[in-house]
Amino acid sequence: MGYKVATVDELQDIDYRDETHMRPVRHHLGISAFGSNAWTAAAVGDRLMPEHEEDPGSEELYVVLRGRARFEVGGETVDAPTGTMVFVEPETNRTAFAVEPNTAVIAVGSKVGEPYEVGGWEVWAEFHPAYEAGDYLGVIERGRETLETAGYATPLYNLACCEAMAGRPDDAIAHLRVAIERRPSMLAFAKEDTDFDSLRQEPAFQELVG
Repeated sequence: MGYKVATVDELQDIDYRDETHMRPVRHHLGISAFGSNAWTAAAVGDRLMPEHEEDPGSEELYVVLRGRARFEVGGETVDAPTGTMVFVEPETNRTAFAVEPNTAVIAVGSKVGEPYEVGGWEVWAEFHPAYEAGDYLGVIERGRETLETAGYATPLYNLACCEAMAGRPDDAIAHLRVAIERRPSMLAFAKEDTDFDSLRQEPAFQELVG
């Protein structure tokens, strides 16, 4: 057809960290040229997005689709009614809160001077809170099929971390191998990642990671 149409409310509502709700725009529409997600807040005062800084070189544009938001960016406060655009430079601290009920903000971003590389973190976002809580078996039981089907390197790497921590070395090494094949830069992380400490003496892990 050459195009897709979606509304924010029909996108999957993912309970993300800091009690925020993320809607995976890029993943839902199949966008591959840039990153894009939406953040929604049902009640006044709810946090729209976690407080964070983007990596060096990563720029983001936030657009208030509906409602009204209060951005806290670089130590300053920005009032943002519907239609407001807030551009945030790399390594600048940012978060936002709903000033009106049912506020929705869309974020669009990419890294300056580099081709966009799909990481698939939106797929992992659903399982990130369980990982942070140490519920590694929960991630495996609920997320394995989803993460394998999506096929993104970073979520598969994170699945391997959970499997290593849950005492499933064969599964962990198998998923780590796929992650490294799909994104060779994962190898450097695996060499230092303490999640894989239980695998350091495994011959297959040593062969893979070195």
